[in-house]
Amino acid sequence: MNFLITGGSGFVGTWVMRELLQSDHHVVVYDLQPQPERWHRVIGERAARIQYEAGNLTDPAALEGVFRQHAITNVIHLGALLTPACQADPFLGCEVNIMGSVAVWEAVRKYHDQIQGFAYASSFAALGDPTADIPPLPSVAAQDEFRTPTFYGMFKRAVEMLAGQYWLHHGIASVGFRPFIIYGPGRVDGLTAGPSIACGAAVRGERYTIGYRGSAGYDYIEDVASAFVRGACDTPTGAHVCDFPSLTATPEDFIQQIDHCVPGAADLLIAAGPQLPRHTHRYPCDLRTLFADWEPTSLAEGVRRTVDYEQARL
Repeated sequence: MNFLITGGSGFVGTWVMRELLQSDHHVVVYDLQPQPERWHRVIGERAARIQYEAGNLTDPAALEGVFRQHAITNVIHLGALLTPACQADPFLGCEVNIMGSVAVWEAVRKYHDQIQGFAYASSFAALGDPTADIPPLPSVAAQDEFRTPTFYGMFKRAVEMLAGQYWLHHGIASVGFRPFIIYGPGRVDGLTAGPSIACGAAVRGERYTIGYRGSAGYDYIEDVASAFVRGACDTPTGAHVCDFPSLTATPEDFIQQIDHCVPGAADLLIAAGPQLPRHTHRYPCDLRTLFADWEPTSLAEGVRRTVDYEQARL
């Protein structure tokens, strides 16, 4: 199989490639810039087998060229701008997250005969936050269960709807996954990277503040990577969107688990900051409806693996 990973330079993309390369698949990354240091740190010597193609999702011709040149058979679409960038520049966010996704689906449509599987990243942000303090919208949409306080969430919801249209009109099967907070070795960017960064701080004996409070769902990175690979290898018929069976936890729960792995860490780590928004769905679709044998990694095991990774780096 020849896999194309859009956004393969990112945290999730790197772990997706790690799993693919361990199974000796051919991997092509389409992204703005390579991340050889991150790839080598997470993937090891197999990172040398990654084929990198520089390109922007807003360049459909370049994207189609990669499909043609590498005879792509399976697609994992992860490329997107995240919440801060979308809030700062909604036009660019729309270009990359929505029009860029259209470019991916169009390339899949053009080379449909050779495509064997297609998975893409959505987000729990697409589900909206019923507790968000935002004014009612002047339309029926004000009561929409998917109402979201961010451009990013709205763009992700649009991509889910896009997948449905391409199945309806062009028969392109796909499966999207909605992780909540992803944690694990190598996560360093974003507010919710706090628990992952805290593992490294504890190993180094440094003080660190996880910058938010509240209960939320957490997904271990190897579980997330495995889901994308499985979805792209065994894509079910139709346009599916699945929620991860996220494990509910608080930053304080993470601190407790880290302290089990690094005794004394609880004296170095605290949680402080805003409460996380609550993203809920009236009609959840558990990933286990597609993959009945799916078992999420426990919080204790995920923290242990993250601490082991940081100790090995040290």
